[in-house]
Amino acid sequence: MTFEPTTPPDAAATDDHVLATWLAQEAGRKLLDVRTQGLEGKELKDAGDAAAHELLMELLAEHRPDDAVLSEEGADDKARLQADAVWIIDPLDGTREFSEPPRDDWAVHVALWERTPDGEHDGELTAGAVAQPALGETFNTGQPPVVAPSTSERPRIAVSRSRPPAFVERLAEEIGAELVPMGSAGVKVMSVVRDVTDAYVHAGGQYEWDSAAPVAVAQAAGLFTSRIDGSPLLYNQDDVYLPDLIVCRPELADQILEFIERHGVTSAG
Repeated sequence: MTFEPTTPPDAAATDDHVLATWLAQEAGRKLLDVRTQGLEGKELKDAGDAAAHELLMELLAEHRPDDAVLSEEGADDKARLQADAVWIIDPLDGTREFSEPPRDDWAVHVALWERTPDGEHDGELTAGAVAQPALGETFNTGQPPVVAPSTSERPRIAVSRSRPPAFVERLAEEIGAELVPMGSAGVKVMSVVRDVTDAYVHAGGQYEWDSAAPVAVAQAAGLFTSRIDGSPLLYNQDDVYLPDLIVCRPELADQILEFIERHGVTSAG
């Protein structure tokens, strides 16, 4: 059966939060469909990446034809650097986890960057959505998640399940935290939003599309976000490499930044 996108909500025509949410959900529906086609391993990864990218590009061309797009799966058109609005998308974040049904720790990222008129900054994230299709959840900036008080007696730090987190292990020892392994950068950031963890600290290399939508949602939810040196996370840059970030409950930010200032970062988180 051919996949057909649903009709977007009427508000999507003028409300970027609604459009971002709908786009992430539709790409998620497409990915769940791809998962039923009997593919495995690399074939499943490649099919998922391509299908979600093509769908998002098609829908953005239809609903925001004047905006630029930066996608992990597309060529980087530097014309975006002169654009006033740029959609930053990761059609499938966590391809490894996606290819291992029934794992649910993979996501779709859709964020909007817009140029600011005040001249203080080049631009900022103004809308975003992170869909976790296998959970049936989409977190977005239009209806920001409410982060409940932590239910854990000790801090919990989300870490990669596939790379040795030596630096974060030392951080956890110092602040008395436990490590919670999971896939997908977006899932790790949303784990802080969902009170599954209290922080995500990464220094092992990422790109703008890995964090734009998750950071937009985290900021809307009132969480602390920064580079590991405490500087702001900047998007729609000429070089889209954005290798590190901190997303955490505000009360943990000073402890984490102070640890990094003293010890530095020597390996992936």
